[in-house]
Amino acid sequence: MPGLNAVRTLAVSAVAVVAAAPAFASGMPQLQFNNPLTTGQLFWGAVVFLLLYLTLSRSALPRVASVLDERRRRIEGDLDAAKAARTEADQAIDALRRARREAAAESAAIVETVVREARDRAAAAAHETNARLEAEIARAEAGVAAARQAAMGSLRAVATETAQLLVGRLAGGAVDRALVEAKVDGVLAARPA
Repeated sequence: MPGLNAVRTLAVSAVAVVAAAPAFASGMPQLQFNNPLTTGQLFWGAVVFLLLYLTLSRSALPRVASVLDERRRRIEGDLDAAKAARTEADQAIDALRRARREAAAESAAIVETVVREARDRAAAAAHETNARLEAEIARAEAGVAAARQAAMGSLRAVATETAQLLVGRLAGGAVDRALVEAKVDGVLAARPA
């Protein structure tokens, strides 16, 4: 195994360099490229980096890339769904606003109809009440006129009796009833109605 021998040789030389490290202690040993230990470290660092890169690029990085692609697709799908939902919500809001305007117009028309009907009913009720009141007033006036006529009729009899009694007492004897009635009728006829 030639590669194994090279590794052993390098390891032995690395141990030798480490043992001799105090001899190279001037300055920063990491930057002393004439040191065989630094050269070996750079070589093995490059080999390890290359092996690590090849291992990761063949196994882990494709999985990470597939996860990132899947995540990107899911995010794009979620964004598309969000855009569709927003469009749908905007359409629903527009429909709601239209429905609100239509409902407001319809309710205004209903209110106007109800107010008009209420005014018509109030006018009809007022007309009916006025007609009923006019009929009652006419009946009351007729009753007052009848009562007045009755009072006037009884006034003639009362006035005749009172005048006959007073004249009889003043004159000291009986007075002719027909004469008193004629005088009372004359006075009542001359009176304004």
